[in-house]
Amino acid sequence: MSRIRFKAIEDSMNRQPLVVPTPEGGVSAYFGENVFGLDAMRQFLSEGAYNSVKGAMERGERIDRKMADEVAAGMKAWAITKGANHYTHWFQPLTGATAEKHDAFFEPVDGGRAIERFGGSQLVQQEPDASSFPNGGIRNTFEARGYTAWDPSSPAFIIGDTLCIPTIFVSYTGEALDFKTPLMKALHALDKAAVDVCQYFDKNVTKVIATLGWEQEYFLVDESLFNARPDLAISGRSLFGAAPAKGQQLEDHYFGSIPDRVTSFMRELEIESHKLGIPIKTRHNEVAPNQFECAPIFEEINIAVDHNQLLMDLMARIGRRHNFRVLLHEKPFAGVNGSGKHNNWSLATNTGKNLLSPGKTPKTNLQFLTFFINTVKAFHDNADLLRAVIASAGNDHRLGANEAPPAIMSVFLGSQLSAVLDEIEKKAKTGKMTTEERTALKLNIGKIPDILLDNTDRNRTSPFAFTGNKFEFRAVGSSANCAGAMTVLNTIMTDQLIAFKKEVDAQVAKGKDKDDAIFVILANYITETKRIRFEGNGYGEEWVKEAKKRGLNNFRTTPEALEAWMDKRFVKMFERHNVLSEREQHARYEIYLETYVKKIQIEGRVLGDLAVNNIIPVALQYQNVLISNVKGLKDVLGAAEFRKAAAIQLEMITEISNHVAGIKNGVDAMTEERRKANNIDDWQKKAYAYCNKVKPYFDTIREHIDKLEMLVADEAWPFPKYREILFTK
Repeated sequence: MSRIRFKAIEDSMNRQPLVVPTPEGGVSAYFGENVFGLDAMRQFLSEGAYNSVKGAMERGERIDRKMADEVAAGMKAWAITKGANHYTHWFQPLTGATAEKHDAFFEPVDGGRAIERFGGSQLVQQEPDASSFPNGGIRNTFEARGYTAWDPSSPAFIIGDTLCIPTIFVSYTGEALDFKTPLMKALHALDKAAVDVCQYFDKNVTKVIATLGWEQEYFLVDESLFNARPDLAISGRSLFGAAPAKGQQLEDHYFGSIPDRVTSFMRELEIESHKLGIPIKTRHNEVAPNQFECAPIFEEINIAVDHNQLLMDLMARIGRRHNFRVLLHEKPFAGVNGSGKHNNWSLATNTGKNLLSPGKTPKTNLQFLTFFINTVKAFHDNADLLRAVIASAGNDHRLGANEAPPAIMSVFLGSQLSAVLDEIEKKAKTGKMTTEERTALKLNIGKIPDILLDNTDRNRTSPFAFTGNKFEFRAVGSSANCAGAMTVLNTIMTDQLIAFKKEVDAQVAKGKDKDDAIFVILANYITETKRIRFEGNGYGEEWVKEAKKRGLNNFRTTPEALEAWMDKRFVKMFERHNVLSEREQHARYEIYLETYVKKIQIEGRVLGDLAVNNIIPVALQYQNVLISNVKGLKDVLGAAEFRKAAAIQLEMITEISNHVAGIKNGVDAMTEERRKANNIDDWQKKAYAYCNKVKPYFDTIREHIDKLEMLVADEAWPFPKYREILFTK
């Protein structure tokens, strides 16, 4: 065994759980203590400043400069009591990670002294040197200006000695360069559109809030083993590795007892999350070995997105303290399940009603059906855009791999609820319903809560499943920023609700009864969306064939999926609701293509390097051992005995030669295709070249490496194997 590999395994086996002291008083005693929330604002702000921030949080009201100065002074005073001495505008550029530039509170004054200073101008806006962030051609590299602007709807928080202020990030000319800006615009548009429709049923509804509950899946790998695998360290996934004898086939890891080291990590993660107001509530083992999941209580989407981004950062920091590395790649290991980030989405009103939860009366259930069916219609009409927003190099490995939803976009409702929709369609198609038909239908609608109680299984093979009082968008990748999927989902819902209201109002203006108009329009939507409703096994090949018959697209790769971004229909929709301009959409399209290319490029370089400089030399060394042994046999045995005794070793020598040649030829061919692709200027063409010309060599090269791993003596193999990485606690 190589010295580095042996040391890595030894270190991992000797790890002891880190003792994590539990704060006194339970979670309620420290939850949100590092957040400048309402309690802290009451203590450190004047009544006017407090009301000003609260108005901005709840109603989107503008905060004037004088109040901003007061808020900044109070925020600084609170932060200093928590030991903070720096502040930063915390934002979410299109890298997918978060970004921050720290500035100290102090400013020099006369006499060689310094004072703590933090005013409204520093709170409201910063100008980071932002030229190196992805911009998709919106700015020239030499134009560094980008502005971060305070988002008062998301509370400031403290990490370490730094006050972090959630912000949006825009260019000098105002284009969005982040995930948060379009998300907030989409949420604002949805609020208005949903309230307008709610007025049909409840005049007391004046605000609708989109909510999100994410489920974060991840792998934990011992730090020593991680560092001994350059492919994991650099690309986030293992580019080679023979399958271990035991993987996940016994299904004994899922919901099993959590290892002590992992429990210790989870406990500290939960404590630090709770201090930051992240309502983490659930933790458990996932399906694959060393795979886990955590999930919070539902929150307003903007806050939930911030909390998920913050959590991913916390996971990395805390993982290192426990000698773990957290893997958020969608498919870090072949042969076992990958990781997703299920986005559970719903709508709540200021009256306390979940619009995707049925009520106790036909009227409230008609409201439920209205929003429920409009969601299905929005998904149906914009399925390709939803596929585009979840596309990434990592998610390509996961989608449709018999462990996650397929790349075909479909909706699961459950057989009983589907039957209710079919009945509505049948009855409403008669035109104007008779009193008896309307009464019978309303009585059946009134039974919806009972139907949902027992008949809304999740269907883990569906990309978008209704689960009782929410829709679960299961196809989002584990490393993704939820804001991308949520921006699209809320925008298409806005567009659909506006179209629905326009249809209803037109029918009412012609003298049609409002309820009858709603029923007929919903029935039409039910008919129009049938092709995207699927109750069966999304993993089966039968569904692929059936989906093709239905005319549903099956975009298996990122480059083909991303083309929907620039579909004129979607471009106009985003512009219509002031979520993204055409220029901003084109920029994102280019950024996503560029990111895809660079990730495949990095993987190719790492694979080629390790294959040629590590794997092949080890294989040749072991081959020389076999050759020497064969020569020794020839010297001591007769010709007949030698042929019999050396046959297996000669076969192994030949096998090793063939695999070495396969690796070298594959790397050379891949490198040449990469060189050709790099000479392409157009990002779309370059992405297709990397996808169709470069990436296919990965599997060819890997196959030879994995075969060598099973041939070469274990003590000679240079890298930790799957059986060591996945099963060492």
